[in-house]
Amino acid sequence: MPSDLKVLVVDDHRDTLFALEAALAPLGYGMTCVTNGDDALKEILRNHIGLVLLDLRMPGTSGLDVVRYMRRLEQTQSIPIMLLTGFGVNRELYAAAYLLGVADIVFKPVDPSHLRTKVRYLYETHQRLRELQEEVESLRAAASARSG
Repeated sequence: MPSDLKVLVVDDHRDTLFALEAALAPLGYGMTCVTNGDDALKEILRNHIGLVLLDLRMPGTSGLDVVRYMRRLEQTQSIPIMLLTGFGVNRELYAAAYLLGVADIVFKPVDPSHLRTKVRYLYETHQRLRELQEEVESLRAAASARSG
């Protein structure tokens, strides 16, 4: 069954967005690309997002700011997030990211095959979780209708 979930790719460098989009194209998932954290938040709230690839360091709203916001909202808490960075990451940043539920931190330049493997796993796992949640809700509604 085709998914309505999209992959959101966020990076402040358009050439990096193009490269990431090209690397992920063989997966056949719907994709949305934006260049800043504020636009990322708008897309996350407006669309069905199944995975976020998020640049860690951007002007204005940083990648970690986006993650913090997403984790505060029930509707976005379970969306898998992969942080992308071209800079070194210290222990505090690793700890903060993983405590917020970031699935992975990937260093640029990325290996396309490696990236596709991680994205496919996280995206499909999120899709299965979403389908199971919908099934549980449907079963609860049916049980409630029978008992009520």
